[in-house]
Amino acid sequence: MSEQDYAGDISPTEAWDMLKSNPNAVMVDVRTDAEFAYVGYPDMSECENPTHRICWKIFPDMQRNMHFEDAVREASPEFDVPILFLCRSGIRSAAAAIAMTALGYKHCYNIAEGFEGDKDDTGHRGTVGGWKVRGLPWAQG
Repeated sequence: MSEQDYAGDISPTEAWDMLKSNPNAVMVDVRTDAEFAYVGYPDMSECENPTHRICWKIFPDMQRNMHFEDAVREASPEFDVPILFLCRSGIRSAAAAIAMTALGYKHCYNIAEGFEGDKDDTGHRGTVGGWKVRGLPWAQG
């Protein structure tokens, strides 16, 4: 991936700051419904920004969501607004940012580290980086 593929990677803290300061910015959570339900999600109650849950891959077989681009276009029809993509660790969200940039969206960002961050030395997530570890607002359930 290169800087030309999408607007770039930003940290969860930078994403939160952008969402709080720019009411036009949009977050798209690309995780599966199962992840959203059982792991938690960003609590955006302090922001006016819309957050959309649009799966990049469909659980349980993890096939690419062939309706993803159409769903993002419906959720955010403006091509000039910042769109911040979030997944578990920053991989699927980077792919989503690239896909939407290719369709003409000008400010697609990947939230690096994602919601849960990378695996730690014991193979668990939620302790190394990510939205939750950075102490940003989140909810479960």
